[in-house]
Amino acid sequence: MNTPTHLKYAASHEWSKTESDGTITVGITDHAQEALGDIVFIELPAIGRTLKAGEECAVVESVKAASDIYAPISGEVIAINQMVIDAPESVNSAPYDHWLFRIKPANPDELSALLDADGYAATL
Repeated sequence: MNTPTHLKYAASHEWSKTESDGTITVGITDHAQEALGDIVFIELPAIGRTLKAGEECAVVESVKAASDIYAPISGEVIAINQMVIDAPESVNSAPYDHWLFRIKPANPDELSALLDADGYAATL
């Protein structure tokens, strides 16, 4: 299983990447997409929505199941990836290249509560 070391992870299988402008890009892990199977639909949060860490904010549906996606940190949704809505199967082929949404953090210190790659791998 692929778990890039430059990312942070939530136990609920979301990855987070800190961008140069301080925003956080969020996607689902390789483990999550593998467990779901063939992804056929993705619903993302509205731009401008304020999220709390751990809040359900998106849904990924596959031929097997639907899974909630949780905000890894608190903040405002500033962007969504329309490409994954139009081609949800792209997340299966490259989950770390196909992000879901971006957050402007309300409290960047919340990132320290997320897991590194080794910590995440230990939860699987």
